[in-house]
Amino acid sequence: MKGTGVSFLTILFLVFLVLKLMHVIAWSWWWIFSPIWIPIAIAVIAVIVILAIFKKTHKNIKVYKNL
Repeated sequence: MKGTGVSFLTILFLVFLVLKLMHVIAWSWWWIFSPIWIPIAIAVIAVIVILAIFKKTHKNIKVYKNL
């Protein structure tokens, strides 16, 4: 069966958005959109850390530019 459902983070974002627009919560818009940007930020940080570790452990690899 194909997974075409809505993710938990999407539902959480929609709940935050509806509560904000109905003036139930007075949060900053940064927190309303946090279910969208926090996972992206974690992924970007993870890629940076992995690249830094790879660069540190493979610093003797030479790259030939003129092949």
